[in-house]
Amino acid sequence: MAATAGVAAGELHPARMWPGDVLEVGAVGLRTRPMRAFLSALGIAIGIAAMVAVVGLSASSQAGLDRTLATLGTNLLTVSPGTTMLGEQAQLPTEAEDMVARIGGVQSVSAIGLVDGAKVYRTNKIPEAQTNGLAAYAARTDLIAAVGGQVRSGAWLNEATAAYPATVLGSAAAERLGIAQAGPERQVLIGGRWFTVVGILDPAPLAPELDGAALVGWPAAESVLGFDGHATTVYTRSLESEVEAIRSVLGATANPQAANEVEVSRPSDALAAKQAAGAAFTGLLLGLGAVALLVGGVGVANTMVISVLERRAEIGLRRSLGARRGQIRTQFLAESLLLSALGGVGGALLGSGVSAGYALSQGWPVVVPSWAVLGGLAATLAIGALAGLYPAIRASRLSPTQALAAT
Repeated sequence: MAATAGVAAGELHPARMWPGDVLEVGAVGLRTRPMRAFLSALGIAIGIAAMVAVVGLSASSQAGLDRTLATLGTNLLTVSPGTTMLGEQAQLPTEAEDMVARIGGVQSVSAIGLVDGAKVYRTNKIPEAQTNGLAAYAARTDLIAAVGGQVRSGAWLNEATAAYPATVLGSAAAERLGIAQAGPERQVLIGGRWFTVVGILDPAPLAPELDGAALVGWPAAESVLGFDGHATTVYTRSLESEVEAIRSVLGATANPQAANEVEVSRPSDALAAKQAAGAAFTGLLLGLGAVALLVGGVGVANTMVISVLERRAEIGLRRSLGARRGQIRTQFLAESLLLSALGGVGGALLGSGVSAGYALSQGWPVVVPSWAVLGGLAATLAIGALAGLYPAIRASRLSPTQALAAT
């Protein structure tokens, strides 16, 4: 009798729910209402995708910048004339290049000089006012090596072509003039004289002033266009360890008589500043992603509340068969977590795909930080737990008689 009573008493206790059982009962609501589950998970997915994509794009952009700087170097310094005490445009001495070349640690020096009044046109039929923002510059033959530029079509100026009416167009200048390929049949009008286009450059990240320029040899600029010989930008390559020391004396060396009228810059700093400016935009997008994630969480909570109301008969039946309140809470909390996890995984995959696709289209390395994906999934589960907590508690508080009577 005692044994029988013990067995009977044991049968009053509900079976323990193992993790597999929790997942199975938690997935019931998702399987029976797939469209509602999909729409609820979609809100979570959009938020996670936005956050992962923004972080991935920012990291890929930074990796692309690092690769660019590694290729072009961070040891390029430029010298250009500033303004005088009277606010007028200053001028570098014609000896500026030679004086800069004497600085210890300087490896190479090159320069360009703006040719005043030399407008650039495709034909002589174009009105004089329509310059398209193009300018003509005298250029040294070693310029392309100094700035780390690349020739896209044709060839760079050499000792022979630099003395004749030949020009190399920057990437933007060639596009505005409608010239895709260099060749002897391609000519442009510079300062009223015809010049043959012998080359077209790729964009120059460290020397953007070259993109909208028509570059002619220094001798040709002086003999054909009346160039005065004064450089407007001097480019120097230095030993990496000596860059800051050279930077501090570059202005006074280039123009000893008026060092305050010289501007010295490091082009790689401008690229880094551009990247830093993009960080503010990245923060804004992350904020929008967080808002989308919050909206998705509200959608999950709404879905779970409705699910509790619709499934009162199920809750009542399970409670009448001996299910504890904790097991009911676990069931609905597991359903909320599964719903959020599905959205989180889908959003992480979508965000990673978008980030990778855009990075490849821009020629950047594909970088999707693991902390962004794992952090997004963790945030998803946290939101799912919070969203499902109230509906789970509400479901567990329904007594069997109330749940069955309400159906």
